[in-house]
Amino acid sequence: MKILKVLLVMFSALLAFGVQAKNVKVGVALANFDLNFVSILRTQMIGELKNLEMDSQFSDAKGDVALQIQQVDDFINQGVDAIILNPVDTQGVLPMMQAAKRANIPLVFVNRKPEVKLGAGQAYVGSDSALSGRLQMEAMAKKMNYKGNIAILMGALSNEEARERTKAVEEVIAQHKEMKVIERQSAKWQRNEAVDVTSSWLLNGAPIDGIAANNDEMAIGAIMAINQAKKSNIVVAGIDGTPDGLQFIKNGEMAVTVFQDAKGQATGAVKVVKSLVEKQKTETYNWIPYEVVTKENYLSFTEKNKK
Repeated sequence: MKILKVLLVMFSALLAFGVQAKNVKVGVALANFDLNFVSILRTQMIGELKNLEMDSQFSDAKGDVALQIQQVDDFINQGVDAIILNPVDTQGVLPMMQAAKRANIPLVFVNRKPEVKLGAGQAYVGSDSALSGRLQMEAMAKKMNYKGNIAILMGALSNEEARERTKAVEEVIAQHKEMKVIERQSAKWQRNEAVDVTSSWLLNGAPIDGIAANNDEMAIGAIMAINQAKKSNIVVAGIDGTPDGLQFIKNGEMAVTVFQDAKGQATGAVKVVKSLVEKQKTETYNWIPYEVVTKENYLSFTEKNKK
């Protein structure tokens, strides 16, 4: 009987150790691996998950909300302990939220803020989209001496980021009587799309003095189109502070960008996931600050958003 009791104690201890040793498994559903900022975010999350000894699986929705819903369902069926979601469509997140809730799996949104109320076991880690648009346009307006015609390159309109950044840019412009918006079109966050849109504006003779792009990739596309058209004196501004964006700041072709901290968002999302899995208290909205970047200070950002 004594031997049996000892064996039972040893078995219980081994079982407890096995439970403790089991790594948390996180499913990470990203909107589109091809988007530069999302690629940086992914690299940073891989590193942070590894640092915290959490297993992970990443999925690429390729900009397709229906595919992303299926990918989240697959994560749930595979028995992940938590999900990090960078949504394709910030208005189309409800099916994924409901599925995670039914499975009692924590869900953390990163970078793109969902446009529905978050419930228990759900959180957002990212930045205030409207603030980035305001910071961008305030810095840009100053460089333009508060006068001139502005064209806006918008991201995908299914994203809260694109709409909020654009709205904030327009609000700043409205405060200056010698500035106005003369063009506004989506280039879907893409460099090549921005080349086409900007080329069309210039070909049609639009009297553009400045282009405010919702991200660096579109700002770079605008610069490429301006160079192809052999135009000059058009001020271009972006948002994100990506390595490519900073290079254009360095060479003087992009006047302003707004640094969006991919590492801060990635690290924050993983830490919030860990807290939710461990049933610890966490904030529902976790804000990561922006910073304005110009040629005068870009060097201090060169190591921050590397892939």
